[in-house]
Amino acid sequence: MLASTLRASLRARAIPSVSRFAGFRAVRNYSDHHLETFEEFTARFEKDFQEAPDLFEVQRLLNNAFAYDLVPAPAVIEQALLACRRVNDYPTAVRTFEALKYKVENKEQYAAYLEELKDIRKELGIDLKEELYPEA
Repeated sequence: MLASTLRASLRARAIPSVSRFAGFRAVRNYSDHHLETFEEFTARFEKDFQEAPDLFEVQRLLNNAFAYDLVPAPAVIEQALLACRRVNDYPTAVRTFEALKYKVENKEQYAAYLEELKDIRKELGIDLKEELYPEA
């Protein structure tokens, strides 16, 4: 009898009354953030590539830029190529075009990007994978 009374009194102290939490409300704003426009996205990545201090950061930014559900603007690709040159990494520049080829929807879009970036490719001496390995 004493044991059951002791258990009942401990249980009463351990479980808080509902009225104590009646005024408490938890609010979670899962989608309470600014939606970035394509222009803001482009400006942000252009700036980030200009400020990238090393190869790790350039590759991280490239991964992030291509992870979105859009194709980065030619201005972003140009800044990425300049960043690859600044950190002296030719393979990453070639892979940037390879990633671009798989990100666009069709061959015409890829050709348009190549045409737009023709001058920077020539200036930096960047070959495409198709030019380096024609049989692949």
